Amino acid sequence: MTALPPAAAAAASSLQALRGIACLVLAIALFSAMDVMVKLLAADYPTLQLVFFRSVFALVPLSFAVARAGGLRMLRTRRPFAHILRSAAGLGAMVAFFASYASLPLAEAYAIAFAAPLMLTAMAGPLLGEWIGWRRWCAVIVGFVGVLVILRPGMGVLAPAALLCLAGTVLYALAMVMIRKLGSTETTVAIVFYFTLTCAVVGGLGMLPDWVTPRSPTDLALMIGTGLVGGLAQLLMTSAFRSAPAATLAPFEYTALVWGIGFGWLVFGDWPDSVVFLGAAIVVGSGLYIVHREALRHRALRMAAVSAETPA
Repeated sequence: MTALPPAAAAAASSLQALRGIACLVLAIALFSAMDVMVKLLAADYPTLQLVFFRSVFALVPLSFAVARAGGLRMLRTRRPFAHILRSAAGLGAMVAFFASYASLPLAEAYAIAFAAPLMLTAMAGPLLGEWIGWRRWCAVIVGFVGVLVILRPGMGVLAPAALLCLAGTVLYALAMVMIRKLGSTETTVAIVFYFTLTCAVVGGLGMLPDWVTPRSPTDLALMIGTGLVGGLAQLLMTSAFRSAPAATLAPFEYTALVWGIGFGWLVFGDWPDSVVFLGAAIVVGSGLYIVHREALRHRALRMAAVSAETPA
């Protein structure tokens, strides 16, 4: 196969990166729309019922993705227990997030959830052996200070829903660690499929004692919509990370805060106060600094590898 000229290769790489950014921004917009649907339903329906609908209808677009990726053979695995652990962490995160939406403004929930990359960075050392330097540890600590600014402990506003969202963020970061472990041997569609299937089964069984029949066609449509929209968003996010490096995409993940503020104001009449904006700025800044340090580290490793391969 003939290699592309350097200029053509650079243009192709740039186009792929732009495609990845577009897919990610659209995925985050869809995830935010899904969260709006969940929030509209969360006060009237059990959380596990919402988890069931979110998961079982997400299997529809995921089934097309499995077929396109190569069929059922792409779901073969020799690590079922690892999938169970990853699915349990992801399910716990989904339950915690969905339950917190009943009383927590979306923008505030997203600001807390932005701590996930910080937690992932902190967990990577003991769980993955990816130890970080003092600069990134400082960024992690500063980021957690930002979370405390949002939570405001000791000021009488430490809401249980905010703590629930924080617990969901910890579980989400743990799930991301497990995905990185699974990624060395498992296909992306298998990881997403088994997680979604687990959530559908557990949600379906768990909702039975507290089942609430949808009170209107609109509510039923919203429940189905959470799955279809969430499944499509998951596929777009997967496509994004296949098309562009994580360091390129990471800054655009924070567009979720824009959607959270916009949807919160337009649909629910919520507007974050200045303290939430301050805490979010600290968390986002810390996350972006970690991305910057990670990009520098990878660049140094690539240059060292090129130098080692270049004849003296």
